[in-house]
Amino acid sequence: MKPKEVYVEVQLLKKHGLSLRQIAAEVGCAVNTVRRHLALEAVPKYERKVKRQTKLEQFEQYLRERQTAAHPDTIPGTVLYREIAARGYQGGMSQLRAFLRTLRPAPPADPVVRFETVMGEQMQVDWVEFRKGSTPLHAFCATLGFSRASYVEFVSNMKVETLIGCHERAFAAFGGVTRRVLYDNMKTVVLERDAYGDGEHRFHAGFLDYARHSGFVIKLCQPYRAKTKGKVERFNGYLRRSFYVPLASLLAQSGQKLDVVTANVEVAHWLAEVANARVHGTTKEPPASALKREAQHLQALPALWRGDIAAARPLPATVAPAPPRPAAVISRIAQPSPAQHPLHVYDALLMMERTGEGVAA
Repeated sequence: MKPKEVYVEVQLLKKHGLSLRQIAAEVGCAVNTVRRHLALEAVPKYERKVKRQTKLEQFEQYLRERQTAAHPDTIPGTVLYREIAARGYQGGMSQLRAFLRTLRPAPPADPVVRFETVMGEQMQVDWVEFRKGSTPLHAFCATLGFSRASYVEFVSNMKVETLIGCHERAFAAFGGVTRRVLYDNMKTVVLERDAYGDGEHRFHAGFLDYARHSGFVIKLCQPYRAKTKGKVERFNGYLRRSFYVPLASLLAQSGQKLDVVTANVEVAHWLAEVANARVHGTTKEPPASALKREAQHLQALPALWRGDIAAARPLPATVAPAPPRPAAVISRIAQPSPAQHPLHVYDALLMMERTGEGVAA
């Protein structure tokens, strides 16, 4: 009989005038048990004497350390789930998410309304700045408006010749050129807005020549409204949370710093295996699948740019699949020095999600 039921029956029999021995015989318990229940002022609550260990408990310290290493950024639950699953975690995602909520506040909902574009119409471009100083690290990000297929290239500067070279390789990766490309007010694209009248901007001469050569129209966001290019902005956050923060924090735990070469080797695999392979939260299909349809509506690739700025680096024969990790990089990883990356860092990357976060954009 449960403690609550014993308490209620003891109290009831006492009101009927039964003695302690009579109550004990009726209930089937000791006299001291009857005496203890009569002394209680309320129904006794059941308390587990020994706290049951959860499947996640042995990984909680690891999760705290991972999030601490990533601070002020956070690592998504899907990435951490892959990592602890590889270490033996057999529990579910809901248990993990509940624990992660104790480590960080829930992000606010994104109220931005996004507009859809037809196939081959628009590509959105943005720079993401990850690190300043003597060893800067930036990422060129390009996202197609229809398929949400994305291209990322890490660089150490944001000069116009670098921007043009990144465009060359992005178009090659997508298999063609969109009719319009949307930017914010980066100085390597536009020098002065409305210089010749409303909507008539003074563009960077070298980049304008490249746009004409490639066959796309330059479009600008409204001032102070970078969210106008919400698809690439949303992808930028996804890139930071699901690729950069997990990788950079792993390196930081080993006393290392992410460099341009390593970032490009790993992001190529991440794009092919995770970002463009996941089921997208808005389109409900993998960007790589949607790209197969959108590619048929893209303009043909132009001849390699040889303008007055600086010739872009030669295009690879194909950039659709992720390139193999260069032997030089693998050798450098296998024999780490204070400025090099240990091999276990790259093994840990293989634990990263393949389904992604279902990011809506």
